[in-house]
Amino acid sequence: MSDKNQHAAIDLEWANLLSPQRRTVLRGGGLVAALAASGLAGTALAQDGAVKRVKPVSGKSPWGEHTDTAPTPRPVSVRPGEETLPGKPRAYTDIESYHAHIYFDEDSYQKAALIRKWAAERFQIELGDWNLEPRGPHVTPSFYFGFTNDLISVIVPWLQLNSLGLTILIHPNTEDPRADHLYYALWVNRSQPVNGYAMKKPGPGEPRVEQIFVNTRPTVKIERA
Repeated sequence: MSDKNQHAAIDLEWANLLSPQRRTVLRGGGLVAALAASGLAGTALAQDGAVKRVKPVSGKSPWGEHTDTAPTPRPVSVRPGEETLPGKPRAYTDIESYHAHIYFDEDSYQKAALIRKWAAERFQIELGDWNLEPRGPHVTPSFYFGFTNDLISVIVPWLQLNSLGLTILIHPNTEDPRADHLYYALWVNRSQPVNGYAMKKPGPGEPRVEQIFVNTRPTVKIERA
């Protein structure tokens, strides 16, 4: 009997074995007896005997023994200066400008190029260069543009309607860039990981907040209904 026919016969025997009329065999004599009655005991036992037991490698783990009983340490806080709940809300005027980061890959770069072109034609923004590899906290290719607070009510809905399905991160610029990217962010479409772990507040002599220097000259009026 060919392997294909043998497997088909085994499947049929199992179907018969588990039918309502033959379940009493399982309850009364156990699985081995049922298999013996069906003629499958030899096949099942042969398959079970074919399973090889893998012996553990001799030696000691570099992590030590009984690591399951080790205490769970609390990591150093990475929240933006919030060891406890804040006493009052932050002032919205702490936001001095915004960034929009448009993410793309080798299949969607043409969509990113179109969004870039449309934005430069319509808004006074600071348009950054292409980042074809991960840069800073951004783990995929991207480009960004910065804009002033007065444009937030226009650019956010514009990007929502003209994202072309791409993931876009919109974040404010305050004196805490890590919090800006991780805790104060808005997402258009799906969010994605942002590696802000190593981001720190500006040091002595550095600008308190990243500045926006407009480098586009709009030539197209923003579409209105």
